[in-house]
Amino acid sequence: MRPVLRLPALLSLAAALGACSASMGAPGPVAEAGPRLPADAVRRYAAITDEPFPVDAVEPRDLKARNVRQVVDYPTRQPPGTLVVDPYRRFLYLVMEGGKAMRYGVGVGKAGFEFTGEATVARKASWPRWTPTPDMLRRDPERNGRWAGGMPGGARNPLGARALYLFKDGKDTLYRIHGTTEPWSIGEAVSSGCIRMLNQDVIDLHRRVPTGTKVVVLGSHGTAQAARPAAPETTGSLDRARLDDLTRGAPEAPEPLTDDGVANDDGL
Repeated sequence: MRPVLRLPALLSLAAALGACSASMGAPGPVAEAGPRLPADAVRRYAAITDEPFPVDAVEPRDLKARNVRQVVDYPTRQPPGTLVVDPYRRFLYLVMEGGKAMRYGVGVGKAGFEFTGEATVARKASWPRWTPTPDMLRRDPERNGRWAGGMPGGARNPLGARALYLFKDGKDTLYRIHGTTEPWSIGEAVSSGCIRMLNQDVIDLHRRVPTGTKVVVLGSHGTAQAARPAAPETTGSLDRARLDDLTRGAPEAPEPLTDDGVANDDGL
């Protein structure tokens, strides 16, 4: 007699989805060898050794040429200093003067879990602590319950090396721009809403933008204009020269507190 298929597998899959969920150590797909990247691009994603925790180099197989941090042509009505996220092209843009932008490859949320609209960077954190939201604990207590008290920042923390916390109308959206422990996921729709970046890129972005920065996450009717590189090989030194004015006066904001006096770092 043919066995009857049951629902537990489907329920387990649904339970794994939560605000900005990550696979937290799941193996990445096997990447095919791509075009050889310029040496300066590879250096941009080398290991970082002056952080509190190690930041590994991005393996060349995980670094697609389109996702390399670079200055591109990007005409927009948004003022310089604005962050624009295009979840359909999988890019984040830091708008610059003169119709340019710094473009970063990102991983975005799966369909049905996206945040769209305008928000503000209300808080920035280095090596942030991660605490699963109550909804994540309900959906998957076995997976997330051991971190109910919070996971300290570190090399294995799924928020990565930096996090920018998005608020709208003074309220936490529970969506973040953050690093990742899964570099292969950049350029994919893999999370439950958050915007993930390579650790080298989120460290760079964290340095450039102050709290109070406007963030625009585009929806289906607001896809960004196609962008092209402004120069064949834009270097990190040029990045700094064009954007140093955005980094001045950008101290980290104090962590907001919940009613019980614990730093509110829920959500991934």
